[in-house]
Amino acid sequence: MLKIAKTPFAVMRAHAEAAYPNECVGAMLGKTGPEAKTVGLAMPLENSAEGSQRAFYELSSDSLLAAEAKARKLGLDVIGIYHSHPDADAYFSETDLRHSCPWYSFVVLSVKGGRYDHANSWLPDFDQTRADPEDLRIAS
Repeated sequence: MLKIAKTPFAVMRAHAEAAYPNECVGAMLGKTGPEAKTVGLAMPLENSAEGSQRAFYELSSDSLLAAEAKARKLGLDVIGIYHSHPDADAYFSETDLRHSCPWYSFVVLSVKGGRYDHANSWLPDFDQTRADPEDLRIAS
């Protein structure tokens, strides 16, 4: 289960809406417990994909290292990556799967017409052949 506190989810949502019609990407920092992973901080990152970013995001190694450094400084872990799907549902695409890693949760935010619509979380397997839905709880 992935739990996202109110403030980090507000940051994720605002980032996704501001990036529209492009995809956004960011890191989720928090703690992993016996029952759930809990996101306490959302860290917007730059979509470094070259060309059109409407249907693709790329996360640079420098951005991921910066997220890891910030997490360590705050006594947290990078527990996942979030990104948006402009004018599409919050599914985990084949491209998402190819660029995933099995130790992170992946939250996809659907943004339709520039406004947040819904979100889902996914857990890719170690072979990157499928991603299973993860129970997502967003604090209100």
